[in-house]
Amino acid sequence: MTGTISPAICRLTRLSSLTIADWKGISGEIPKCITTLPFLRIFDLIGNKISGEIPSSIGRLHLLTVLNFADNLISGPIPTSLTSLSSLMHLDLRNNKISGELPRDFSRLGMLSRALLSRNFIGGTIPSSISQIYCLADLDLSLNQISGPIPPTIGKMAVLATLNLDSNKISGRIPPSLLVSGISDLNLSKNFLDGIIPDVFGPRSYFTVIDLSFNKLRGNIPKSMISASYIGHLDLSHNHLCGRIPAGSPFDHLEASSFTYNDCLCGKPLKTC
Repeated sequence: MTGTISPAICRLTRLSSLTIADWKGISGEIPKCITTLPFLRIFDLIGNKISGEIPSSIGRLHLLTVLNFADNLISGPIPTSLTSLSSLMHLDLRNNKISGELPRDFSRLGMLSRALLSRNFIGGTIPSSISQIYCLADLDLSLNQISGPIPPTIGKMAVLATLNLDSNKISGRIPPSLLVSGISDLNLSKNFLDGIIPDVFGPRSYFTVIDLSFNKLRGNIPKSMISASYIGHLDLSHNHLCGRIPAGSPFDHLEASSFTYNDCLCGKPLKTC
């Protein structure tokens, strides 16, 4: 189906859900008058050809719980008023052309559980205020232009389970708190992280995925990794690591590709030391 979103929809003043998902051919801009719909709770335009910017007055939709504009052609910055959406639980802006920086007062989104912002042109640094969003379980900022360090307080978030920051320009060291938190899916690959991998793994460390590949990490692989309760997939390739690969789980089930293109790693599954 093709066409545009008619401003006439704004006459539906009792509208609570506006879902035009995966229609593929809906184009044009979002009518600004939509932000005057006082009862709107779900606003889902995923999978179309919507262009233009997110309306600057989006924050007027105080009852909104789901905002999904993923897989469109939306450009411009994230409006500062978006952080006024105090009921918002699901924010998905993946795969657009959004630029600018993340709002500094992101913590105002106190009910947010998923923030999916990958595949855009977002720059600047990660605001430390994100760590104040108690309900946030899934944070995906991958494939953007974010720089600067990872705020250590992110590792202290109570329910954060997935942290995906791959393919950015993030620098500095890996905060030890990320490795002893409740995060189970950690992807920091394809950045500019340096220093050593913190030797802090223990029984609280449970990871389905740890991907630290394509960085500038050096030193040895931490021996404490063998004390982690579980590590399913581990990728340390394309760094500057050196020394013997520890024996035991999880290293006994990993392939050589997890360790290749480092400076001087040795031991199974690589060559003997």
